Amino acid sequence: MDLNLRALTKVAGVLLMVLGGAMILPLIVGLIYDEPVSVRAFLVVVIPCLVAGGALAYFPKTKTHQFRIRDGYLIVSVSWIIASLVGALPFVISGAIPSYVDAVFETCSGFSTTGASILPDIEALPQSMLFWRSFTHWIGGMGILILAIALLPAMGIGGQFLAKAESPGPTLSKLTPKIADTAKMFYVLYSIYTVVEIILLMAGGMNLFDASVHTFGTVGTGGFSNYNYGVASFDSAYIDGIITLFMFLSGTSYFLYFLVLRRGPKAFLRDGEFVLYFSIVAVATLLVTLGLWGFGVYDSPLAALRYGIFQVVSITTTTGFATADFVLWPLFCQMILFLLFFVGGCSASTAGGIKPIRLLILGKLVRRTVELKLHPSSVTPLKLENRILPVEVPSGIAAFTFLYILLFFAGGILVSLDNVDFISSFSASGACLGNIGPGFGSIGPLSNYSVFSDGSTIVLSFLMIAGRLELFTLIILFTKKFWYPYG
Repeated sequence: MDLNLRALTKVAGVLLMVLGGAMILPLIVGLIYDEPVSVRAFLVVVIPCLVAGGALAYFPKTKTHQFRIRDGYLIVSVSWIIASLVGALPFVISGAIPSYVDAVFETCSGFSTTGASILPDIEALPQSMLFWRSFTHWIGGMGILILAIALLPAMGIGGQFLAKAESPGPTLSKLTPKIADTAKMFYVLYSIYTVVEIILLMAGGMNLFDASVHTFGTVGTGGFSNYNYGVASFDSAYIDGIITLFMFLSGTSYFLYFLVLRRGPKAFLRDGEFVLYFSIVAVATLLVTLGLWGFGVYDSPLAALRYGIFQVVSITTTTGFATADFVLWPLFCQMILFLLFFVGGCSASTAGGIKPIRLLILGKLVRRTVELKLHPSSVTPLKLENRILPVEVPSGIAAFTFLYILLFFAGGILVSLDNVDFISSFSASGACLGNIGPGFGSIGPLSNYSVFSDGSTIVLSFLMIAGRLELFTLIILFTKKFWYPYG
């Protein structure tokens, strides 16, 4: 197979330690809220993770620590699967979610920042479990592997190919000479956003626990809440506005933020992806607002704008929060939201989806094809921000889009074996593949995924991880060439 298995084992050890260390926070929450059953459940998982992780990370000796791209694909895919399998254990051990399949779905939804849930009564869970459930969004938002990459250089392991395999978006560039330094810079900004939003939400009346849970779901673009009615439970225009703002910011490229610091605010206007992202949000907000007001759902245009912009930004950034049951909105508004299922946030953001950069390049590809029909002998290279794109970029994006559509339909067909209605089946597939969370039909924002069987739950879990890892990172493991490159 020609894979660097010893070095991969060391990385797996680091990830287990990260996972075990992350569970200490909900363990502390369990102590604060006097939840002995939950505390024991976390201890049963934390201690083995730290011990086994430390053994795997430091004891195996290997001469070469440098990864190749094939190693990166394998460790990234396996790590997200392991994180979901291990992260589900506290739910099962404590009895909060008795079914292991359901617990894996919930945890997979958390780490992939999807926000889909099988829980009919979220508020019945202990506070520590609710904290862990939402904290998985924060961990998965920036990426489990990106966090690990920041730690790998201390062990002499290069992480560039891990980052390339894990990072959302069609390309990954470095702001600093070392990829680990770039990862650390991202986490600094990510942490700043987290602290600032928690403070602002508390200023709006939330307590520290509620503010933390909803911040994890916002900056990670995940969407888990600790209330059955989500953000709507607070019925606050101020809280809606703060969460809308941070959802939009979290759906913007983190690379772009650092470019703005270097080149000034004009960098926003020079970035084609951000301009398209902003334009899509603005146009969709206008259409949904006019639809809600025009059809009489809300009496005033300001009320229609408040609920319209929140839902548009939430779906576009694949966060999945809701302040209203949009399944009851006029069909016109639902159609706009459904189209946003296939947009997503910017590349190198915490959001999922196809990404505006791909849509932008696909649009350029269509325009060039039209021009070539009119002028067959002309030479028209594809350009992005005055740079000629290599030929493999548009072809790769076209292949990604085709695979995305293929998985969307395949997932919908497999889920339909449960004999659930057409809209619910395909919106579940699209919502999980795009890491959005709520869908239409029986899986709307005030419903859940408990209508599906274990088989469908496993299919949807696969789609969540595939979507989070940009499809090819996971799909490539199912090819013969990956395992037998010379065969």
